[in-house]
Amino acid sequence: MKNIQVGIIGGAGYTAGELIRLLINHPEVEINFVYSTSNAGNKISSVHQDLLGDLEMKFTDTVNPKVDVLFLCLGHGNSVKFLSANTFSENTKVIDLGNDFRLESDKVFQGNTFVYGLPELQRDAVKKANYIANPGCFATAIQLALLPLAENGMLGSDVHVNAVTGSTGAGTSLSDTSHFPWRDNNFSYYKPFTHQHLGEINQSVKQLQNSFGSEILFMPNRGNFSRGIFATVYTNFDGSLEEAKALFKTFYKDAKFTFVSDEVLHLKQVVNTNKCLIHLHKHNNKLLVTSIIDNLLKGASGQAIQNMNLMFGLEETTGLQLKATYF
Repeated sequence: MKNIQVGIIGGAGYTAGELIRLLINHPEVEINFVYSTSNAGNKISSVHQDLLGDLEMKFTDTVNPKVDVLFLCLGHGNSVKFLSANTFSENTKVIDLGNDFRLESDKVFQGNTFVYGLPELQRDAVKKANYIANPGCFATAIQLALLPLAENGMLGSDVHVNAVTGSTGAGTSLSDTSHFPWRDNNFSYYKPFTHQHLGEINQSVKQLQNSFGSEILFMPNRGNFSRGIFATVYTNFDGSLEEAKALFKTFYKDAKFTFVSDEVLHLKQVVNTNKCLIHLHKHNNKLLVTSIIDNLLKGASGQAIQNMNLMFGLEETTGLQLKATYF
């Protein structure tokens, strides 16, 4: 039996499918159960068909309360409901991939404190945590574009963000904007200036630069591809491009998955990886930061495993050394 026993709640969605794909190849993990009330008794590979031949396990509607770590892959607002209705061992660590515990106002639940799990921001806190609020996908890409500036007190004006996500960002449930005939060869924005990830983005920026009082103006877009986030962020910057590069490279010098590139980026460089790649461009007094991630990996399941590795004292990259789907 491997060392870490894992339970997954909400096992039929995209993030759970990615978790399972990664965890069955993780050298220190054994999946104990995958919980899905709508699929109980069915083979996991009947839903996550890429796992055919890799996993014979079935979904269950019961839980083992003594697992070492519990991943919550539930719709936003449902993690509180699930944890209120189910009791786990005091030794069970919890990693929530929803947004229920990300904000300071929501981080304490039943006497337990959830730590915001962006390793590049607070790796040491993650290592000591028993409860993790995994960051949102847009929030991850945008924060990693801004945190080096915030740490150095250089966010003195409004920040403009335009970011495009793939269709998997909408989840598996069908909606008017997720049907193939609508999404294919199409492009649109949604939730302009009001996206739910803005709360955690502002929270992290102010954690490093408490004086930040300007706006983060965020325009989220739907792209006609399956996975990935391509974010462009620009704001005023008085220094040179070389100074900006030095600042970012210093901030991420110990990061295992975030890298600053001197070359212009494209999305295929990160799809199917846990990487965030960043590129900087200076135009007059504006600094443009490009940040790209796979929304299902660094933006969700990969980052959750990165946090698990830190919590259990494993090498941060364990089980996450993935090749991009480049061609």
